[in-house]
Amino acid sequence: MARPRGFDEEEVLEAASATFWLKGYEATSTRDLVKCTGLTQPSLYNAFGDKRGLYLRALEHYLDRSLRERIRRLESTMPPAQAITGFFEETIERSVSDPHKRGCMLVNSALEMTPDDEAFRKLVATEIAEIREFFHRCLIAAQKNGTLPQTIRADDAAAHLLATVLGMRVLARVDPQRAVLSSAVASALVLFGLPALPTKPSSG
Repeated sequence: MARPRGFDEEEVLEAASATFWLKGYEATSTRDLVKCTGLTQPSLYNAFGDKRGLYLRALEHYLDRSLRERIRRLESTMPPAQAITGFFEETIERSVSDPHKRGCMLVNSALEMTPDDEAFRKLVATEIAEIREFFHRCLIAAQKNGTLPQTIRADDAAAHLLATVLGMRVLARVDPQRAVLSSAVASALVLFGLPALPTKPSSG
């Protein structure tokens, strides 16, 4: 029998993901979660099992509304080569416009997870692989439509682009400067003959 809910699960997951994203898994206390969601500790753990269970659900919530949404939207609305550039453009914008310097919750999770949590590691690895697969699909499609040369090795290019975006998201936690992020991306785009980023003024 389904457990009755006396709260809006989407609102709870939104609040929990925002708190975990800002503070990280280990630094987020049960008190923080009670405060941000407005629920009691028994209500939270009855609904989600424990802190780890809530974190996994919050991460899924974050991914559905950020990374997964962006990939679906870009692939469905842009030519493949432009979709790759658009992905990086949006990543830069998210990085420089976030006053809290939170970076990416997925990348933060990869940096924080412990070697013994296999389920957690699998979720993070799967989602990071999805970014690489997005790049790979777009590269292959761009080669098929003649936008990119066949001489580009899509596997290698996708791995290089993945490493670039992961490095950007780590920088976003420290000192996200548009000029630095744009320079790193521009070099990768030029290397594989992809469209350039739109020119925008530099900001600190």
